[in-house]
Amino acid sequence: MTSTLRPASTTEAVRRPGRWLALGVLVLAVLLVAVDATVLGLATPYISEDLKPTGTQLLWIGDVYSFVIAGLLVSMGSLGDRIGRKRILLVGATAFGAISVLNAYATTPETMIVARALLGVAGATLMPATLALIRNLFHDPRERSLAVGIWGATASAGTAVGPIVGGFLLEHFWWGSVFLINLPVMAVLVLVGIRLLPESRTANPGPWDLVSVVLSLVGMIGIVYAVKEAATHGFAWSILGAGLLGAAALYGFVRRQLSLPAPLLDMRLFRNRGFSGAVLADLLTILGLSGLVFFLSQYLQLVQGRRPFEAGLAELPAAIGAVVAGLVAGRAARRFSVRAVVSGGLAAIGLALAALTVIGQSTGYPLLGAALLVVGVGAGFSFTVTADVILSSVPKEQAGAASAVSETAYELGAALGIAVLGSIVTGVYRDFTGPAGTPAAAHESLGGAVEAAAGMPAHTAATMLDAARTAFVDGLALAAGVGAAVLLAAAVAAWFLLRGQRLESGGAEDP
Repeated sequence: MTSTLRPASTTEAVRRPGRWLALGVLVLAVLLVAVDATVLGLATPYISEDLKPTGTQLLWIGDVYSFVIAGLLVSMGSLGDRIGRKRILLVGATAFGAISVLNAYATTPETMIVARALLGVAGATLMPATLALIRNLFHDPRERSLAVGIWGATASAGTAVGPIVGGFLLEHFWWGSVFLINLPVMAVLVLVGIRLLPESRTANPGPWDLVSVVLSLVGMIGIVYAVKEAATHGFAWSILGAGLLGAAALYGFVRRQLSLPAPLLDMRLFRNRGFSGAVLADLLTILGLSGLVFFLSQYLQLVQGRRPFEAGLAELPAAIGAVVAGLVAGRAARRFSVRAVVSGGLAAIGLALAALTVIGQSTGYPLLGAALLVVGVGAGFSFTVTADVILSSVPKEQAGAASAVSETAYELGAALGIAVLGSIVTGVYRDFTGPAGTPAAAHESLGGAVEAAAGMPAHTAATMLDAARTAFVDGLALAAGVGAAVLLAAAVAAWFLLRGQRLESGGAEDP
């Protein structure tokens, strides 16, 4: 394994002018994606009221972005290694902004789902490029740890900025305005990035294999779709067929990468236990968290009656905790150990989720705020250190592919989490018993129940809403319990898989 502690590279990094300003441009791209992800959850009740999606369509709106981005991240990361990471970042940011307009003006659930899918195509170009450019800008391990910490802290700040700005917009404008906030960020990123970002690419990378691209896309979408549909509707031959097609495509992808002289993804990366452990930790963490994140805004607004801006502020502790933890995570991992910081962070998230299993309609904010703060701190420590391990485990010419694997784990975890945990919430919710005259639409989603109540007699509406909210909260508590189990299992796995990892030696294992 090529060491990252080369004196020449370190000297080059120290003397490179403008690398911190270039980092500022890169984190704008992270901010763009983080804000988009968080405002969707906040806008979901309004989208539900306006577009009237079914419960299944609502889940598709939430997770089709992750389906597509998970299928394309490795391909786009490899493409950036070939044609230039700066180029693909700027093209992707431009497309991301333009497609955000399509999201904002969607008039049907089907259009919204397609718009989210197209946004996934553009988003797949952004995250691998930002991390790969950080790997090529910062060769000194301590500088890189700080840069990765700032990168992660910005993503967390985006989760705070998104709900607050989105809440303000939702109270004063229509729901589509939350997507239009991407445009000014995109404009700054492109105009400043053209001047500040250095171009980097892999020397003699070989051709971009389109067969591998198709296999990766079909494989990821097939597997995630099968899991989602099985969790929602139970077993069916069509679902089994989609899962088998996905598995066969991924098997073909792996076999093809092992046979190509210049593969999209060097499968030998997974022989590094630290690399594999960090990727697995990321996947399980997001899987356990995503159901809670997706439904929390609905809980705050539709169950507890908070206004959008207030709901955004209520989620602020998670972002604050993640920002603070992300900035000190590298130092903590060097003082203690990689596995102690990652496992400790994951265990903290698991315990916080376990505390939320007692959630009710009238749960006070001290419990919610404290749990969100702990979740943020745990995520800040874990994600920052695993990103550092992943980047430092590979030579810089493979940074794009390695970053793409990291982001694929993140997006795959999000898709699976929304599919599985979201289906738990939806499944429990649909079984609520309402009074006579409860319309079928009320059983599709809590937003549908709130809308249906407006046309019902006051007493009947109040009874139905109480039953619907109780069922929704019961589903959310059950999903939090499952998420807690996943996070605690991930903490144990990380403790063993990350044994011997040291950031000072670029992520190499101890003898």
